Amino acid sequence: METEKETEVWYAMRATYRREPDAMRLLEKEKLDCFVPMQYKISMKKGKKVRILVPVIHNLLFVHACPSEVKCVKSKVTYLQYITDSRSGQKIIIPDNEMQRFIAVAGTYNDHLMYFQPDELNLSKGTKVRIIGGDFEGQEGVFLKVKGARDRRVVIEIQGVIAVAMATIHPDLIEVIG
Repeated sequence: METEKETEVWYAMRATYRREPDAMRLLEKEKLDCFVPMQYKISMKKGKKVRILVPVIHNLLFVHACPSEVKCVKSKVTYLQYITDSRSGQKIIIPDNEMQRFIAVAGTYNDHLMYFQPDELNLSKGTKVRIIGGDFEGQEGVFLKVKGARDRRVVIEIQGVIAVAMATIHPDLIEVIG
């Protein structure tokens, strides 16, 4: 029996009730790639301050798999849901290059990264740029002023899901893309 070759794509998904760690373990057991944007937070444990890695946005995770594989896992796990576009009702699928850029930045767990909901930023006001040096060399994004930061930052967005603003980058390390 021949099956047609499905291509793997990145899905934006939700694991309800803060169960993204459980979902990650399950997906990894099924040999599926997944990514949860994480950051360090200081919290109190038994009267001591401890630095722990927590999800940036609870319930959000990205899954890289074929549609049939995701469907199979979803049938076993009730709390795993697709995130859909509010206008079209379609599942949000992220292009590989966009996701790689996002993972390259968000996967550093840098304390100076700032995360935003898509409606919090107006990326059309910014300038499209490429970073030409430093930790984020080669990354492309939009250079603009973000809420809560003194200076302008380079922002990488996953359309309709999340945006991440990088740490302050020296202007000498930024080139404008035409």
